[in-house]
Amino acid sequence: MGTRVFRRTARPAPPEVPSGEVHLEAPPEIPRATPSSPLLRLLPLLMVVGSLGFIVVIGVDNPTSWLFGGMFALSTLGMVAGGVTRGGAQRRAESDEDRKDYLRYLAQMRRRARETAVDQRRALEWTHPDPSALIGLARGERMWERRPSDPDFAHVRVGRGSQRLATALVPPQTGPVDDLEPVATVALRRFVRTHSIVPDLPTAVSLRAFASVTVTGGDHEARRGLVRAIVAQLVTFHSPDDLVVAVAATGPARAAWEWVKWLPHVAHPRLVDGAGPVRMVTSSLAGVESWLAPELAGRGRFTRGAAPAADARHVVVVLDDAEVLGSEQILLEEGLSAVTLIDLSDTLGTLTARRGLGLVLEPDGDGRIGAVGRQGVEWFGRPDALGAAEAEALARRLAPCRTPVVGGGEEEPLLTSPGILELLGVDGEPDTFDVAGAWRPRPLRDRLRVPFGVSADGDPVDLDIKEAAQEGMGPHGLCVGATGSGKSELLRTLVLGLITTHSSEALNLVLVDFKGGATFAGLAPAPHVAAVITNLADDLSLVDRMQDALAGEMQRRQELLRSAGNLANVTEYERARENGAALEPLPTLFVVVDEFSELLSQKPDFAELFVAIGRLGRSLQMHLLLASQRLEEGRLRGLDSHLSYRIGLKTFSASDSRAALGVADAAELPAVPGSGYLKVESSTMIRFKAGYVSAPYRAAERVVPDASPLPREMRPRPFSAQWVEPAAPTVLDDPGNVDGNGHVPAVIGPHASRGSGTPSVLDVVVERLRGQGPPAHEVWLPPLADPATLDALLPPLTTTPDRGLTAPGFPANGALAVPVGIVDRPYDQRRDVLWAELAGAAGHVVVAGGPQSGKSTLLRTLVAAAALTHTPAEVQFYAVDLGGGTLAGLAGLPHVGTVAGRGEPDLVRRTVAEVAALLAGRERWFREAGLESMADLRARRRRGELLPGTGGSDMLGDVFLVVDGWHAFRSEHEALEQTVISLATAGLSYGVHVVITASRWAELRPALKDLLGTRFELRLGDPAESEVDRRAAAVVPAGRPGRGLSREKLHVLTALPRLDGVADTEDLGRATGELVARVAAAWGGTGAPRVRMLPERVGVETLPGPDEGRPHLLPLGLSEERLAPVLLDVAADPHFVCFADAESGKTALLRGFAHQIVTRFRPDQARLMIVDYRRSLLGAVASEHLISYTSSAQALTEAMTELLGSLQRRLPGPDVTPEQLRARSWWTGPDVFVLVDDYDLVSGAATNPLAVLLDLLPQARDVGLHLVIARRTGGASRAVFEPVLARLRELSSPGIVMSGSRDEGVLLGTVRPGPQAPGRGWLVSRRHGERLVQVGWREPDPPITALPEDA
Repeated sequence: MGTRVFRRTARPAPPEVPSGEVHLEAPPEIPRATPSSPLLRLLPLLMVVGSLGFIVVIGVDNPTSWLFGGMFALSTLGMVAGGVTRGGAQRRAESDEDRKDYLRYLAQMRRRARETAVDQRRALEWTHPDPSALIGLARGERMWERRPSDPDFAHVRVGRGSQRLATALVPPQTGPVDDLEPVATVALRRFVRTHSIVPDLPTAVSLRAFASVTVTGGDHEARRGLVRAIVAQLVTFHSPDDLVVAVAATGPARAAWEWVKWLPHVAHPRLVDGAGPVRMVTSSLAGVESWLAPELAGRGRFTRGAAPAADARHVVVVLDDAEVLGSEQILLEEGLSAVTLIDLSDTLGTLTARRGLGLVLEPDGDGRIGAVGRQGVEWFGRPDALGAAEAEALARRLAPCRTPVVGGGEEEPLLTSPGILELLGVDGEPDTFDVAGAWRPRPLRDRLRVPFGVSADGDPVDLDIKEAAQEGMGPHGLCVGATGSGKSELLRTLVLGLITTHSSEALNLVLVDFKGGATFAGLAPAPHVAAVITNLADDLSLVDRMQDALAGEMQRRQELLRSAGNLANVTEYERARENGAALEPLPTLFVVVDEFSELLSQKPDFAELFVAIGRLGRSLQMHLLLASQRLEEGRLRGLDSHLSYRIGLKTFSASDSRAALGVADAAELPAVPGSGYLKVESSTMIRFKAGYVSAPYRAAERVVPDASPLPREMRPRPFSAQWVEPAAPTVLDDPGNVDGNGHVPAVIGPHASRGSGTPSVLDVVVERLRGQGPPAHEVWLPPLADPATLDALLPPLTTTPDRGLTAPGFPANGALAVPVGIVDRPYDQRRDVLWAELAGAAGHVVVAGGPQSGKSTLLRTLVAAAALTHTPAEVQFYAVDLGGGTLAGLAGLPHVGTVAGRGEPDLVRRTVAEVAALLAGRERWFREAGLESMADLRARRRRGELLPGTGGSDMLGDVFLVVDGWHAFRSEHEALEQTVISLATAGLSYGVHVVITASRWAELRPALKDLLGTRFELRLGDPAESEVDRRAAAVVPAGRPGRGLSREKLHVLTALPRLDGVADTEDLGRATGELVARVAAAWGGTGAPRVRMLPERVGVETLPGPDEGRPHLLPLGLSEERLAPVLLDVAADPHFVCFADAESGKTALLRGFAHQIVTRFRPDQARLMIVDYRRSLLGAVASEHLISYTSSAQALTEAMTELLGSLQRRLPGPDVTPEQLRARSWWTGPDVFVLVDDYDLVSGAATNPLAVLLDLLPQARDVGLHLVIARRTGGASRAVFEPVLARLRELSSPGIVMSGSRDEGVLLGTVRPGPQAPGRGWLVSRRHGERLVQVGWREPDPPITALPEDA
């Protein structure tokens, strides 16, 4: 048997009964004769005497005198005669009139008495109806109406009898009866005797006034009929929470009380058996005491007139042939407070005589009922009776009714919180109710109408969000309530009511909570909920996103109406669907926004969207309910006119109430959450108390169904008043595996518990609705919280022989279109893949973002995605990692040639140089091959032409130079900036791409920034510097790496370079390593060429030999830029300078010079003079090329003097012709190469022996002089102003700056010395600029000798 919760409402008011007393008027008295005065008696005599005197005076003989005198005499006689007769008649007439008036008065009082009697009878019949009529009251509004505080609590009708009139008739105080008018007096007596008593009225007794009630006399059936009537009244008018009934009977009497097993009042509050709660029907009074021991504990002795305990339920025990020992506590105490024993067998001894009421039924005759008194039995009426069949019918009707578990005590409707299912009229429990039945199609009038509370009369209060044209209150409304007013709970109740009574195909919801998110917690799993948007105050970007989503939903609905045939509204759309049109459902969308005032204060422009919804909501069936703690009308911006209904809970002040409702009433509401007013347009406000759906739900114990083919509730089981042996239930450990046949309520998931382990009613109902209908259209996709992984952006990956690890058939394979993240499109209600389109003019990439914004991660994602969609022959990456060092993890990819880090400046330079060399080579090759662009090359290669390594082509495809940390790159490698800009300027046409990251857009020069077509802007340190949109950049959440903006001002979230589907950055390095390993293992071909490094030692044997090239082009070493030999043209630049610290290679440089001169020139072509104060080159040259080797100032002075004289003779004279000057043929002899080591020692003397050559240095080419000077870097900043070095700098002589201290400043060109490997330095020349070179190394042994002639 199922149960239903019955929530009693406010008690209806009974008919009014006139009260007081009616004081009757006294009847009239008999009129009395009044004696006349002596003067009146003498008056006739005086008149007769006067008549005679008139005759005498006038004259006896005068007839006139006799005439007039006679007339006076006759008049006097007539007057005397009339006076005598008139007195008696007048008294009789007056008496008659008085009698008639009094009888008329009694008639009026008789009508009043009869009306009072009718009202009195109606009221008593209402309060104490006939027992046979009780079944009509069951489950009605009057059921269980009496509360313990009511004056008629525990009053029961026992029969019908005469009672005094409600308005007592009070007879008048009169004189002696003999003086009263007899007819009126008799009428008064009859009136009072007849109408002072009203016959056949319900007669009731108060069980609270007696410890026991004994029913004797008559037969057993008559007594039981009376007690059945008493019990029936008790269970009909009193709740099981207020009254408990128990029966003690034995023998045949036990069967007579079997019907009480159905009564909820008889169910034991704690004990259960196989049929449910134990029915309190036993054989002895002691058994009842043991059952109710907790309820009876602490109750005092019965005292008539004492007020009962507030929380004590009244206990009624029926004894019918019961076992009563006399030792029971009730009898020993001579009654207990709020306990009444009803005895049908006279077994209570003296308890009834002392503290009880004895009722006696007349065994025969008229069947009267009386009460035992001191004077015997006082008969007062006819007893009531209720048949056994009628009593059982009533009990069965009451059987399923239960009081609500939540909401406790019985209070007035405006102080209680009705249950949601009872309020909605849905049968069943929250975890088992019939969803299909609750979602049944509704008439148009009831559609979108939902009760959410009760009124002062206990009636449901409905909210109908339909528009007024459809008899609704909507479509839009407002809810205002202060903190603690129950606003959030009202919204939850309203939403839960709508989703419980409407299918998700008819109604969808968008729930918005600007703060917190607790208002709509737990509602997300419902199929109706398109979005639960919370915590907008913490992330204002979500506000803009919500605005776009709602605006997009309006656009989507308008497009659906347009595509369906330019329909005017959704109503026509639904009508077309009903007529068979193939249209998708378009449910009503109910948008509930909590704390909308706070929302508008942060985003005032949002009001425009609200107004748009308010204007178009009727046709699009988009409904708004805006809730806030207070209403600031200035922020509504015209929205107020669209809010057709208002809900006002308790407000902070009267002004807040007037702003919301137009009156101050909401400020005066009691501090009871959920109390409020509903106002529709200008109609009268309705006071209500909202429902409560957040209370914990307590379900019955879950039991595993046995193997019976029938569900447990369909299986026969005994149900009687006796004990039923219970089965052995198996309590579930995991209730989720039991279906509905086991009476297992819906399992509540982890989301249902908010602060406690017990799910709320809302949680249970939502879980019951989960999966019951089609899911709502996703108006709001989840925010960009967790980044996607590359395996989520790409189709399933597999290994192929030709492409390695890839997604076969993916359109982007080989197309230079790389997925790198997700772009959020809330207006379109979708998310798209964020692509890097690198095949066209946007082939260069820049990623701008503040610290820890995800720039390096985006670069890794870009490279990894390209590696998964392209082969190493199609794309190659060369990276400079000056950021966080994370790019090093990509070095294992076959697509990656090199990753140069911050501590590898040589590799950085070589990487840039390698790409620059590639570009230069392609420029030449494209001209030779007739290629127009890289797109042309890609097309030809797809046709099988010009494959890598053929036809002069290089082995590479599209090459990417990746620079992570542009600011650091510019600071540490300033000389390379222009190279990168040059790559960006010309690179795209030749398949060379530049990818850089910057912390600020200002770090990029305009010349470079304009070339970077693909731009990703992540969260900037200063959003005001945004190149996309400053306002949009300001709401990009901080602390969320990967979040940024696209060029369309849309929010993006970059993907993670991993293939395991885990959106976590904690172990991103490990996951990226696994990706690299999988790609490398799947590729069997050759990878991207590694960057070649400048060797630490370059042997002179590896440089071009004497027979290679012209003799005057001396191979100096290898350049880092192209790893090609560096040739020094001594014919064009006769002098050379070297700055180098000790052990940096300056002596080796001079040895290399000597080696090249000796091996390339014959002695008659070139001769050597070595100046070596430290004797580092002693014995280095063993050839006749050596003129002199000097190691002291004196020897050097002599040598220079001799050399000066020889060279001066070579100066052209006046007889030299222009042809001789042009061919330098006016003199013959070898060129002289002066190699000076440790020039700082030479110039540090008092006189510089080399100073004699100053004037010849500018004319060195004419006289065949070559000066090569090497000195220490220390002090070079001052030495450059020394005359010889200064003259060489003036002549723009080439030179090399090797290892030294940067504190010396610029020595040659713009080069400062710095730490270098031995033999490495920056070569500066006027023709080739600054180049890093590794000079050739010649072993000191054996000495340098000339090559044989045949060599």
